[in-house]
Amino acid sequence: MMRRDRIFLATILTAIFSADLYFILLPKLRSRGHKSGHLCSCGPTNFTLPKLGGLASPQLSNWTSGPPLDVTTSGFDDGISKLEKLFSHPLYNIQTPLLGPEERLLQAEQLMEYYRRKVSRWERHMKIYTQAAALSNITVTQHDVTFDPDATWVKFHLGINRYALYSRDDPSIPKLLKEMQSMTVIGADYTQDEKALKGVCDCTQVVKPSGHHLKLALKMQNFAKAMFKPMRQQRDDETPEDLFYFVDFQRHNAEIAAFHLDRILDFRRVPPVSGRLVNVTGEVLQVTHNEDLRGVFFTSPANNTCFFAKCLYVCKTEYAVCGNPDLLEGSLSAYLPGLSIAPRISIPNPWIRSYTFSGREEWEVNPFFCDTIKQMYPYNAGNRLLNIIDMSIFDFLIGNMDRHHYEIFTKFGDEGFVLHLDNARGFGKHSHDEMSILAPLSQCCMIKRSTLRRLQLLTRRDYRLSDVMRESLQGDPLHPILTEPHLLALDRRLQKVLRVVQRCVRRLGDDEVITSDFAKSTSKPQTVTETTQVR
Repeated sequence: MMRRDRIFLATILTAIFSADLYFILLPKLRSRGHKSGHLCSCGPTNFTLPKLGGLASPQLSNWTSGPPLDVTTSGFDDGISKLEKLFSHPLYNIQTPLLGPEERLLQAEQLMEYYRRKVSRWERHMKIYTQAAALSNITVTQHDVTFDPDATWVKFHLGINRYALYSRDDPSIPKLLKEMQSMTVIGADYTQDEKALKGVCDCTQVVKPSGHHLKLALKMQNFAKAMFKPMRQQRDDETPEDLFYFVDFQRHNAEIAAFHLDRILDFRRVPPVSGRLVNVTGEVLQVTHNEDLRGVFFTSPANNTCFFAKCLYVCKTEYAVCGNPDLLEGSLSAYLPGLSIAPRISIPNPWIRSYTFSGREEWEVNPFFCDTIKQMYPYNAGNRLLNIIDMSIFDFLIGNMDRHHYEIFTKFGDEGFVLHLDNARGFGKHSHDEMSILAPLSQCCMIKRSTLRRLQLLTRRDYRLSDVMRESLQGDPLHPILTEPHLLALDRRLQKVLRVVQRCVRRLGDDEVITSDFAKSTSKPQTVTETTQVR
């Protein structure tokens, strides 16, 4: 009897103690922790990054610091531009080494001579075409070509170096974006890859190059060149769940948003892109000298001017795009220097997806796939693998599953950066986060220290990714570029990227996961030799 009473008494005391602990002691400990501004640091969950050698930036404690997300917050806080605050942050003012001739893609004399020859060739071509058109009673709209060595697009080409397509403070980039919105178009043609498809049809393949893309190369009066991708779907249209990624539409607004995101992430590997309303009659049909392109234009029953693609499938009038009646919005992407003067090579992505309805690649079934990649050239040394991981983070944020190849400039060799080209299949689904895109990061468990620090910074309220993107996109003439759900999806996906890195650090330690890269914060520009020594 006494033993039963003791057990009963012990049970009651235990219950009382548990209630005190839960309802009284724990709330006090929590409130004390909040007052001090620090969370519990005794476990591995809330570790801070080690000091970034040479980077003059504040310590960003916790992986996703800052208050809960406020979906009503705009890109401005009390009249202060969050975008300007971001770009003035020390992480965005890291000086790259002093550039020598070998670090620049092109030299001025070389580029000037190249374009003088192209202008002469254009003038000869136009003379011959005008004479032929007159004999055939074809009306040709003629424009004078004026090549300006100081044009913003020339400065863009001259600014390309081994680290990025343009420098952080290059004044020619915002000017080029502005000018692309109103440059006079003097010529329109198919892009090179579409020309290569003429007369080719291999119906045994599930996916064909340029399957149902619709893009044009536009030449401007000052001899600039831009790729035009027309509007194919509305901003709030989501890619249907049953649609495979390799037959998805290309979205002009995705190209625009991808440029702004790439700049905000400080990769600077996407060529400048601007939105524009194009008159498809006056600025495409009447200035094209390609008879095949002329042949795909027609007038719809609604009296709108339409055209469709010359490609391997989905190339019928029912898949055309139409002006209203002539104006059509689209994206204009600045062309990179020609391959004859600045050769690039296209390399299969190690994490390429299967472009069949049922196939799977090795990385999709082998969680240790990266161990093999790390032993292979050129991923066994240098920055190439880290650049691929940067690209996977970028693709995950925009939701792009179509990165089957990547390109690099051959001049910079293995240490050159990876170009982030052709992003029009991004921003298709704001309601879905495709975690497989992050396979390079999750399988290799490596990330550049500078990339990680910027990602962490973009979770802070003062620099929140959705806010700075919203503000940056407001400068495009086709604003709004992204719907609010797509902007908020960026914040959600950013958190997931950081959680993947956090799991890697828990498993392997920060020394194995967080990798130093070549850029250091300096009080004066470094020479290439000095940079090599610190690496």
